[in-house]
Amino acid sequence: MRPRGVPLLLVVLLGFWASVSSQTEATPAVATEDLNSTEAALVTFGPSQSTRPVGTPRAPGPTSGPRPTPVTDVAALCVCDLSPAQCDVNCCCDPDCSSVDFSVFSACSVPVVTGDNQFCSQKAAIYSLNFTANPPQRVFKLVDQINPSIFCIHTTNYKPALSFINPEVPDENSFDTLMRTADGFTLNAESDISFTTKLDVPSTAKYEYGVPLQTSDSFLRFPSSLTSSLCTDNNPAAFLVNQAVKCTRKINLEQCEETEALSMAFYSSPEIRRVPDSRTKVPITVQSVVIQSLNKTLTRREDTDVLQPALVNAGHFSLCMNVVLEVKYSLTYTDAGEVIKADLSLLVGTVSSVMVPLQQKFEILFLQENTKPVPLSGNPGYVMGLPLAAGFQPHKGSGIIQITNRYGQLTILHSTTEQDCLALEGVRTPVLFGYTMQSGCKLRLTGALPCRLVAQKVESLLWGQGFPDYVASFGNSQTQDVLDWVPIHFITQSFNRKDSCQLPGALVIEVKWTKYGSLLNPQAKIVNVTANLISSSFPEASSGNERTILISTAVTFVDVSAPAEAGFRAPPAINARLPFNFFFPFV
Repeated sequence: MRPRGVPLLLVVLLGFWASVSSQTEATPAVATEDLNSTEAALVTFGPSQSTRPVGTPRAPGPTSGPRPTPVTDVAALCVCDLSPAQCDVNCCCDPDCSSVDFSVFSACSVPVVTGDNQFCSQKAAIYSLNFTANPPQRVFKLVDQINPSIFCIHTTNYKPALSFINPEVPDENSFDTLMRTADGFTLNAESDISFTTKLDVPSTAKYEYGVPLQTSDSFLRFPSSLTSSLCTDNNPAAFLVNQAVKCTRKINLEQCEETEALSMAFYSSPEIRRVPDSRTKVPITVQSVVIQSLNKTLTRREDTDVLQPALVNAGHFSLCMNVVLEVKYSLTYTDAGEVIKADLSLLVGTVSSVMVPLQQKFEILFLQENTKPVPLSGNPGYVMGLPLAAGFQPHKGSGIIQITNRYGQLTILHSTTEQDCLALEGVRTPVLFGYTMQSGCKLRLTGALPCRLVAQKVESLLWGQGFPDYVASFGNSQTQDVLDWVPIHFITQSFNRKDSCQLPGALVIEVKWTKYGSLLNPQAKIVNVTANLISSSFPEASSGNERTILISTAVTFVDVSAPAEAGFRAPPAINARLPFNFFFPFV
């Protein structure tokens, strides 16, 4: 009689574990193969005494119920046999291997080959080598492994689940039936095709790249020029697609008050859906309004109230005030594809008849939440006084890796009033574009220090920690565009003397740059960077004596721009022929 309080399920599990343990104590029979033998002996388990308590139900035996038929014969399966008609090294199940091959084997690469481990009982082929035999022999065992997990397949009451269902091949009789069961459209022999799939509507609950931004009525309009330079208002703004366009709009100045595209409300009134087909809407907030006068003077308004275009008659000509000239959207989104904020900046001005047709500028920018824009040293060319962008390439074919502190990407020694190299070790001065700089310090040494140790210390002071391998050619070069980065050429100069200590004394960095682009707005582009480490010979100091060496770094910028030459169009060639009787009757 079982003790009081012990659940029946626990007793059943204990009886099942005892039954499994008694089965696994059986000793399998082993078959040792000869030189070319492939026969194996099936392991048989001897009878074992049941250790289940009295009154506990017996666990189902391995032979009760229909057993799943193994799809693959593990005794004939050899997963390491890759070479046909050849012996694979350490492949004990390869039938092409002989005793000579077994003598050079170290171990079996695949010692156990099993079937589906989801079954409670499965066949397993075990391979090993007997090196004590002469010649060496292969030992093969075929056993029934018992899965100790209680969550295993013991019987199969649905055999089709063990294999893939053969698809029904459509024919002329079953084609219409199969097409009716398909999702998205219906088809029959009597009617035409009728599509029920919704077009241009995202099926996911988030915005994806390129998906139009939905509003309460349709989509967020982003005017742009399509086939011509004229503005088209029906162009949708796409998610994560940054755009900046200019287009021309033909307007009637007398009807500027009725033209929606000239009003601030046309761009600030829509409400963007947080996600596609969502009821939550994000309003567009006007952040700034700048007024432009007829003489191009800009004045920022203190308030952000929506202004309406107003027609004003000034003598013999008319003016239209509060006309939208520039529109800039700034949308903030999350990594889950949700729009959480929409900002709008507007430039409005006064338009006269001489400014018709009107040119407008539109821009949209997407910013991710909780991220800060990466500061640049120029866009695209370098700006005087900003730090050089530098980094290193971990391996060939990868992008450039930069540290987060852009003022620490390319640095030199930092000079102090004490000029002690060890006083501010690790403090560096950033290399600024266009600034020729020189710094240095003094290092006091004793004769007791070995020359090699001193040379390593001085070299680490000159290079700093993590000296880069690449410098960006432009101020806005992206790290994934390796071709926009210039490799640093390292040069080492030394002057050897007999019985002297070779120590690095100076690091000279030369940056060559050129003017790139138009003559009206040239951009600074770096074309070559050279780091020259100069070593000098110092006499060996005697023990106890001190000496002081000077360490210096220098950065020079060299303008290698070619002289600009203004280009002129070639004068047109007049290729005119007179008729043969032009001078008749005089000639």
